[in-house]
Amino acid sequence: MDNLLRLWASTGIANISLGQAVMMSVGLLLLYLAIRKGFEPLLLLPIGFGAVLSNIPLAGIAEYGGILSYFYFGIKSGVLPLIIFMGVGAMTDFGP
Repeated sequence: MDNLLRLWASTGIANISLGQAVMMSVGLLLLYLAIRKGFEPLLLLPIGFGAVLSNIPLAGIAEYGGILSYFYFGIKSGVLPLIIFMGVGAMTDFGP
């Protein structure tokens, strides 16, 4: 029984706060609206996906050496905004 309690304490579900749960549900709602209803999928899909991923408890996404350092380097070098604007422009120009 002690092992099960230690396993439960080390999971992300046991360490979730109310704010994280609310934001994950908002992110899931945005994903639902983008995929099922088709409301602005170019905008709502990345926002909803980011809201869900950034609120996973104990994931360590914002720690040094995580994915945040890659985003910081891409923005600081000026490559990431260029790729984002080219991708969004191509998706909106060549759509049906």
